[in-house]
Amino acid sequence: MLNPYWVDLHVHTALSPCGELEMGAPEIVEAARAAGIDVIAVTDHNSSDNFPAISERAEGNPVVLPGIEVQTAEDIHVVAVFPDYPIAASFQSWLWKTWAKMPPTANDPDIFGDQVVIDKDDGIIRMEEVLLVQGTGCDVDTVVREIQASGGLAIMAHVDRPAFSYPSVLGPFPEDYPADAFELSWRIGSDQALEWRERYAARTFIRSSDSHMLESLDRSHCTKMYLEAPTFGEIRLALANDCGRRVSWPWG
Repeated sequence: MLNPYWVDLHVHTALSPCGELEMGAPEIVEAARAAGIDVIAVTDHNSSDNFPAISERAEGNPVVLPGIEVQTAEDIHVVAVFPDYPIAASFQSWLWKTWAKMPPTANDPDIFGDQVVIDKDDGIIRMEEVLLVQGTGCDVDTVVREIQASGGLAIMAHVDRPAFSYPSVLGPFPEDYPADAFELSWRIGSDQALEWRERYAARTFIRSSDSHMLESLDRSHCTKMYLEAPTFGEIRLALANDCGRRVSWPWG
């Protein structure tokens, strides 16, 4: 039997320098519960290191999936969501090795903000010294292929935005572009969203909060999916519109 679940596949924590320090483990979990969100993916910039804290704190309510918002060599953002943390960590290791081609900049907290790796109670484990909001050493097509080869979902982030999106950098998507879904920002209206849907009629669109602050964690900012259970495998089926699982069009 299929049931509706509210899914937010793009949530940042205090590890992302552009995220507010209020984005700690207890705070994110309580905000998601209060909003009635069933599944969240922790998708900090170029890192999955705060997934354990959020997952341990949630204890399955909400379901927490490991992810990374990758910044490619072209400065395109791709949301990667994985079935488990070892796979996410392995992908992160591969991603960070690509910086050998383009050595990363160290973080300056006074300019970019703190990058805090936390435990489930918001205790500080360490401060990440590599600036996470910078391009890694691989092009977007390679990143998408590697995500999918690792067993993850490759979602093109905020495709409607004028920066850090595939269309803003490279122009229209090829008709057969292999991403699993296109993400639209919750801030755009239904008319704009419909234009995207009509332009890429064969694609699956989702809406995500891209939360950098607690007030953005809201059910109206994410996507309703019809699933048998709130699991990675069921979400994969919904994005593929397979076995009856489906994504409800975010704007009604």
